[in-house]
Amino acid sequence: MKAKVKESKERTLHYNLPVTQLKKMAIERKEGVIASSGALQVFTGTYTGRSPKDKFIVQEPTVMDHIHWGAVNQPISPDQFEHLYKKAKDYMMGKELFVFDGFAGADSDYRLPIRIVNEYAWHNLFVHQLFIRPTKEELLTHKAEFTVITLPGLKANPTVDGTLSETFICISFEKKLVLIGGTEYAGEMKKSIFSVLNYQLPLKDVVPMHCSANVGEKDDVALFFGLSGTGKTTLSADPNRRLIGDDEHGWSDRGVFNFEGGCYAKCANLSEEKEPQIWRAICDGSVLENVILDPETGVADYNDNRITENTRAAYPIEFIPNALIPGTAGHPGVIIFLTADAFGVLPPISKLTKDQAMYHFLSGYTSKLAGTERGVTEPEATFSACFGAPFLPLHPTVYAKMLGEKIDEHQVKVYLVNTGWTGGSYGMGKRIDLSYTRAMVNAILDGTIEEATFTVDPIFNLGCPDFINGVPSEVLQPRNTWHDKEAYEAASRELTDRFIRNFKKFAEVGNSLEMAGPQTRIK
Repeated sequence: MKAKVKESKERTLHYNLPVTQLKKMAIERKEGVIASSGALQVFTGTYTGRSPKDKFIVQEPTVMDHIHWGAVNQPISPDQFEHLYKKAKDYMMGKELFVFDGFAGADSDYRLPIRIVNEYAWHNLFVHQLFIRPTKEELLTHKAEFTVITLPGLKANPTVDGTLSETFICISFEKKLVLIGGTEYAGEMKKSIFSVLNYQLPLKDVVPMHCSANVGEKDDVALFFGLSGTGKTTLSADPNRRLIGDDEHGWSDRGVFNFEGGCYAKCANLSEEKEPQIWRAICDGSVLENVILDPETGVADYNDNRITENTRAAYPIEFIPNALIPGTAGHPGVIIFLTADAFGVLPPISKLTKDQAMYHFLSGYTSKLAGTERGVTEPEATFSACFGAPFLPLHPTVYAKMLGEKIDEHQVKVYLVNTGWTGGSYGMGKRIDLSYTRAMVNAILDGTIEEATFTVDPIFNLGCPDFINGVPSEVLQPRNTWHDKEAYEAASRELTDRFIRNFKKFAEVGNSLEMAGPQTRIK
């Protein structure tokens, strides 16, 4: 189907341009250059990560009593939103704009038809590769149920517009519209649609999840929950298993399904040896964000973090050779919670009881890694409910209750895997070797972990295996990797206290869950 162009005195609209044309226009408009791999390399300007403090939800009658208002879901009035919308429409006058029509949700019963309007050609290439692309027949009858308008050049005036900075991400559930301005970071578009689905799908008895997913030869499905940088994309890209998706999924009565049609992988220190599938996916049609290129050869230097630690690659999921398309599968048998513990004291692998699973899902402990959000320059310990608090419009207990019911119904085994530091906290220790983490995950997936004996960690109350093939025994017990045992105990005490303080906000879930977390305090 030939792409449609609509010209008027007001603006020029390019509808559903193919990849080759979007690349060509991005280069002509000096938005990016071509790397030696064939990928389009771009810079995102001032902001190289998400801006969660600039995200707002419109206070509308139909959602007022459902939204979990607070620091994550900040309110903005309908009048303020209308004011910003008018500014956006005025700003678009005379502009050349790019339109993508597609879907979020691989399951046709739950998919959301979307339209995304972009000021930049490369942004339109990004969403074309990240969301689900319609067939020619589907495009003929496509009618968007939610629209995203992204205008990086439109900056807010906090005094006049009611925002907190020049950047804004505003969701109106009644108008079915997202406005994004003042930031070039492309990840805001995919996460805004994720937030929309996190509101809509629970109303349809579907659990929305911030997780990656893959499936083995025996149709055994595994989910990997975790915030950015914990290993969702890396660990789910397994040559021995088919990739369902790397970031966002739903779990219905039929099974799990991917929300997206592409992957958004971190590139920091990427190597072909350790992550061959991701390395090879960065080719013609991919987008490289904030990755430094050799000025003469155009070769990407993934070890160069001068711009940001949060370098990224966006590519269609079919660039992964064994991807499952469409991204739908059965019910999972295994769930893995991924955390990157910057304290260096959490066990690298542990098996969770049902109560422990609910405790750690609600806690969502991890470390924000450098660059994933504005202002984060080194790992910061944080608790992100359901391993995705920035994207949850409803109260976290809504998602936890739904997930718990699924775990019970399908007798799912749950594990906690720490991909963070060992031998010391951040700055003293080092990240757990990826080969060790892969060995632990493989033991979970093939079931051999169940053959191990388990020792309960006295601090965190977690059952830890005494042996995993391919992992040194001392690595499995964090205390044994620290030279300074007093420093280890101090760090453990600090993290334990943080867990306890954080969980007090979930008092309504009952004492049994609270007791499933760390209780022992070192004296």
